[in-house]
Amino acid sequence: MKYRLMYLIISTLVIGAGVFSLFKWGLNLGVDFKGGAIIEYRLAKSYSTEELTQGIEKTGIAVTSIQQTEGSNYIFRFPPIEQAQKEQIKQGLEKITNNSVTELRFENVGPSIGPDLVKKTIIALIISASSILLWVAYQFKNLKFGVTAIIGMFHDSLVLIGSFSLLGHFFGAEIDFLFVTALLTILSFSVHDTIVNYDRIRESQKKVGGDLKFLANKATSETMVRSLNNSFTIIFMLMALVLLGGTTVKWFAIALLVGTVSGTYSSPFVSVSLLVTWDEIEKKLKRR
Repeated sequence: MKYRLMYLIISTLVIGAGVFSLFKWGLNLGVDFKGGAIIEYRLAKSYSTEELTQGIEKTGIAVTSIQQTEGSNYIFRFPPIEQAQKEQIKQGLEKITNNSVTELRFENVGPSIGPDLVKKTIIALIISASSILLWVAYQFKNLKFGVTAIIGMFHDSLVLIGSFSLLGHFFGAEIDFLFVTALLTILSFSVHDTIVNYDRIRESQKKVGGDLKFLANKATSETMVRSLNNSFTIIFMLMALVLLGGTTVKWFAIALLVGTVSGTYSSPFVSVSLLVTWDEIEKKLKRR
């Protein structure tokens, strides 16, 4: 905990860059938020999603996602398109396949994640965060534990959202339903890792005693290897998905990867650092 100020400055800079990006460029919302077109085609044989994406994008039309269903049937998602653009897409696919392409379905759809669903999601997050705060505070018999665990959780959320604002501006990453799924998954991962650290502090408090700074250092040292081993197994799997998983799951895997790295960092270096800092400030105020 000697360098905890440096850890908190690093987090502040990362979150600051993300917040700047959010105000400057916002988020690149996908079809799930804005609506768009869904077209299903039957091709002569199977092709990789990368081949199909590159072929269609040569026509000047952006592809949101491609999903292979059964056999050589593919579902393509686009921003809202007109009839003339649909014909261009079909012609682009025929050039790739050197065969005729059968259109099975075409529909323009509205956003599947509307304002009402977003509002309900935010309310659910507030309720769950409050419940976690109270439960952790009750289990550790101290409100500081609950508050700092929740701050660490929101730290990871801000890092992930800010990162995707930057990735959306520079690399075209879109915010869709899979991103929301990754965000909610990372919240639980972050709190879980923090509670493991806090539990070790509580055990040492009963067995060894001492001030919170000493106990936090001891707990962080004892849990660091376990946390890194756990995180690296997840990171290796996600790296494989990013490199080999194709365009459909690429940004979902990147969102989980960013969240996993942030969650691994925030548990010992944000939540525990804030806990020790809060405890020291509280003791100084009591002395006065």
